[in-house]
Amino acid sequence: MNKTFYQFLFFSLAFFIAFTPVTIEAQSADNKKPIKYKKARALQSSTAKKMAKVYEALEIVDEKGERAPDKETVFSILNDLRDNKEDLKSYDRSVMWNAWAYVYFDDGKYTQAIDSYKKLMNEPESTIPLRTGALLSMGQLSMVLEDYDQGIKYILQWMDEVEKVTAQAWSFLGQAYYAKEDYRKSFSAIEQAIKLAEEEGYKPRENWYVIMAANINELKAEIGEEKALLQQIDIYEILVNLYPKKQYFIQLGGSYGQLGRERDYMITLKAAYLKDFLNKESEYLALAQLLLLNKNPYWAADVLVSGQKKMITKVDEETEEETIEPVVKDTEKNLKLLADSWRMAQEIDKAIPILERSAEMSKDGTSYVTLGNLYLSEDRVEQAIKAINKGLEKGDIKNLSQVYLTLGQAHFELQNFEEARTNFRIAARDKKKTIKTQANTWLKYTENEEIRVKNLALRRDFIQQNSSS
Repeated sequence: MNKTFYQFLFFSLAFFIAFTPVTIEAQSADNKKPIKYKKARALQSSTAKKMAKVYEALEIVDEKGERAPDKETVFSILNDLRDNKEDLKSYDRSVMWNAWAYVYFDDGKYTQAIDSYKKLMNEPESTIPLRTGALLSMGQLSMVLEDYDQGIKYILQWMDEVEKVTAQAWSFLGQAYYAKEDYRKSFSAIEQAIKLAEEEGYKPRENWYVIMAANINELKAEIGEEKALLQQIDIYEILVNLYPKKQYFIQLGGSYGQLGRERDYMITLKAAYLKDFLNKESEYLALAQLLLLNKNPYWAADVLVSGQKKMITKVDEETEEETIEPVVKDTEKNLKLLADSWRMAQEIDKAIPILERSAEMSKDGTSYVTLGNLYLSEDRVEQAIKAINKGLEKGDIKNLSQVYLTLGQAHFELQNFEEARTNFRIAARDKKKTIKTQANTWLKYTENEEIRVKNLALRRDFIQQNSSS
């Protein structure tokens, strides 16, 4: 429970001692007889002086401005008042019990605090502020003690006795119902709390929206999966605007993802990235993949590079040793994703060195084949041949015939006609008609080109011989 709020409640009630003859009818906790409670009364002079000292002792702060109440003085005065409670008027006793309740609360003795409030409630001359304050406090304290049924009972009784029910009270009720797993009532109470807060002109509390989303999650079987997700999205959209935290961006993005709204998922994760909320490798990879899916390869590469540069501290659970490492590690898979991103962004010069590193780490030859194709697209034919051969050596390559076809084309470019024919013949053994047709076409083309090149060479030699003679 928030002690600052409790202190405000206690002191605001404690100093309410001016007499105003306005009454309300209620019943005592024990005898059920109607009692007229006044809104305010006046303490006896002697009691007022003693209580003033109690309040002063409780408000003492140290040199740092932190609370340092003089509990010795507080207990001395309150014990004296309690020992002589029969000499006090009923209203004076109610003020004393209110002080005892606060002191017990401050010491974490919640059961004793509730007992003091009950004694306050039984005083026939307790005022409306003291009585209603006690009911609300007993409701909160009961929830702290996990006695949710009693907590709900006190809060509902408080609602019956106050002139205006606050948003905060509805939130207490919603939390109690949630703890009791009565999610429907919890949802309604929190919804009312948010509505009242907006009417009263202030921002609803963060945890109210969190409880709302949790209730919807628990009720999704009743509501329906899709409708529940849509309702949660509405809440998370509010949270990322009012209380922008990483967890809400992730939850919002995840909800979009479950509905297949990949673009919205991407936009949400990207917003979290721009706010520097992302700190896990999986988050950076998810965003990069979503950006690629939505045809934003340059952004995908930029995100991955940013993840490689971002350093985080990790603690070994066994040795407790701290290490500093990048969020996105230079694994074969991550480097390949980065290389693919640069390649799709037409940044081939950036893709090639990344893919070279990935290919060296890879257990199969796929990355080397991809690297070979990149070299070939940049007219770096000899490097293309070396890379593809390395890929073939590593093995475990899909579409092997296509690889041999590409290798044959590379040799053809260098006029290595014998090697070209060898690779085209291997490719021509493929069962797929398209590959077989392409390979045979290249074989004929290679043979013709070889003849043409030889003829050109013979003609050149003939011309040189005749010119020299």
